[in-house]
Amino acid sequence: MDSGQYLEAFIQVLRSEKYYSDHTCKNYRRDLLNFQRYLKTQEVADWQTVGYREVSGYAAFRHRNGLKSTSIQRELSTIRSFYQYLIRQKLVKSNPAREVSAPKSGQPLPKTCDAEQIDRLLRSGSSKDELFIRDLAIFELIYSSGLRLAELVSLNLNDIDLKQQQLIVTGKGNKTRYLPIGAKACEAIKRWLKERPGLTRPDEEALFLSKLGKRISTRSVQSRLNQLAKRQDINQHISPHTLRHSFATHLLESSGDLRAVQELLGHANISTTQIYTHLDFQHLAKVYDAAHPRAKRKG
Repeated sequence: MDSGQYLEAFIQVLRSEKYYSDHTCKNYRRDLLNFQRYLKTQEVADWQTVGYREVSGYAAFRHRNGLKSTSIQRELSTIRSFYQYLIRQKLVKSNPAREVSAPKSGQPLPKTCDAEQIDRLLRSGSSKDELFIRDLAIFELIYSSGLRLAELVSLNLNDIDLKQQQLIVTGKGNKTRYLPIGAKACEAIKRWLKERPGLTRPDEEALFLSKLGKRISTRSVQSRLNQLAKRQDINQHISPHTLRHSFATHLLESSGDLRAVQELLGHANISTTQIYTHLDFQHLAKVYDAAHPRAKRKG
């Protein structure tokens, strides 16, 4: 049977064995047809080749397009039931929707910038002002590596390896993770490191400093980003978290690899998505290199 015939056979089972009403069967068919159309856009030819990535990507796709959490959860329940049927028919061995859950209800979609706005924001120009050079390095790094604001300000000099184009951060729950750094961010940080000795105090380990030579504060980063947005003629409120959301959105749109993006972001809330695969750094770097618009890492 082809994919459509499997679907109709499942609907017939719901009608004849479970005695579901015509209305309920119609809803099941609609949910599965919606999923099937999405799979075609991902060039997935049949039900047997669907995995966690496709199902979680579909849930994220529906969420980005404004579908309510309860409706997404219903669609996921339909997909789970369909795959339980395919397992009983010995057509597949596992249920790819088993560990996927809908985003929490009531959570607004995060605001992001498009790639053109990011390019305009991070235009370096020829300014020799040390604080402007520092600011560009900060915001390039947030967008390059998806850092939280607290992670950014806590960075020390020995946390970053420009030769290997990676850094180590300590996130929520005191968990550390390695992240790749894009070429644009590396260039901006190198420019800043040339200016840093003029501001630093003795024994100061912080990567980014205030004009007083101390570790820069979160409030200062937020204020400087607002100033930079105005300076670059961007008529949109942009916060450090906006850059982090933009990082995640652009990578997800380009790669479709939701689990890799989750790992790069350092998420650990099991109740939200129920699964976070611990991917090795080489795989994360491969996804990053191929998808991030400002990466183009060497080697």
